Amino acid sequence: MNFVDAVKQVFSRYATFTGRARRSEYWYFVLFTMIATAALGVFTKSTPVEINGQVIRVGHNALLGAFNLAVFLPRVAVTVRRLHDVGKSGWCWFWILFPIAGPIMLLIWLCREGERRTNRFGPDPKAPADGMPWEY
Repeated sequence: MNFVDAVKQVFSRYATFTGRARRSEYWYFVLFTMIATAALGVFTKSTPVEINGQVIRVGHNALLGAFNLAVFLPRVAVTVRRLHDVGKSGWCWFWILFPIAGPIMLLIWLCREGERRTNRFGPDPKAPADGMPWEY
């Protein structure tokens, strides 16, 4: 799966928390959000606006906030589907709330290769289309 296909796949399954997601789908989407956030930071300038004698800068924060709001659900959904691929429940996403150990554990799960079989969350997304078993 390439970068463009992965981003299209995530947005086509915008808030779908069922099924499984390959590592490439997850990490390409993370890369997309990082690039888009950096681009918004570089190319969006804060515009000073004077209101009742006070100068307020608008622009960057509004666009960045809108972007983060737009990708929040797909980001959580693809993370849950990625956890499903390694055989973990989507509720494991909440490990992010535990200081130090939680994010480390979550990162380990997100980096692991998915189960090479059908698990309780669905068929292997990397399985060959011809239905033949994996060759090792």
